[in-house]
Amino acid sequence: MTFVIPPVPAVTIPVAGGNGQFPVRRIYCVGRNYAAHVREMGMDPAREAPFFFSKPTDAIVVACPESHAQIAYPPATEQFHFEIELVVAIGAAGRNIPVEQANSHIWGYAVGIDMTRRDLQIAARDKGRPWELGKSFDQSAPISALHPAAEVGHPVAGAIWLQVNGNDRQRSDLNKLIWSVPEIVANLSKFFELQPGDLIFTGTPEGIGPVRSGEVMRGGIAGLTDLEVRVA
Repeated sequence: MTFVIPPVPAVTIPVAGGNGQFPVRRIYCVGRNYAAHVREMGMDPAREAPFFFSKPTDAIVVACPESHAQIAYPPATEQFHFEIELVVAIGAAGRNIPVEQANSHIWGYAVGIDMTRRDLQIAARDKGRPWELGKSFDQSAPISALHPAAEVGHPVAGAIWLQVNGNDRQRSDLNKLIWSVPEIVANLSKFFELQPGDLIFTGTPEGIGPVRSGEVMRGGIAGLTDLEVRVA
């Protein structure tokens, strides 16, 4: 096959322990999935159906602590915010997946940060417009190494935290998710046929806030590899 322009290289995430690479197909994100975060955004935390948005696959930045990863401070914003999240990696295809079968479609888990141009997101929200300018920009999805579910199980509880320059900014527990991981997978599969390589960012707890050039974010989830990234 002859390409008229060079094809884009595959985006991959390393598997913890050096056991290969996980190819990324799509990135889905869940909005407002911790009650305390919903309140800090000025919304009602009532348990309504989950909603989703997407990021481009090449927004991924592998940010294991030993990689000394950097992301650029993005243009057109004065509110560059962090949101630490559990990331689910899909390993088996499915549509209309029952909740009780959802875990069988999950290959593994990682730690991610949903980086956000908050001022652009809020401006779009207030005008009833899509969130792409606020959420779907370059380098907006730093992520750690991926752990197979076969090794770490399917976490339902455990600390989730983020520090900036060593100071706590977000700290909560996975058991405070409004919608559990199996419920998220089942609900999303009603709208899209999930495929191997899909990632799902599952929502952030309270404590979101700005980060500036030169600052270092480090985050983690119990049982998974930490994530570390510097804002260049």
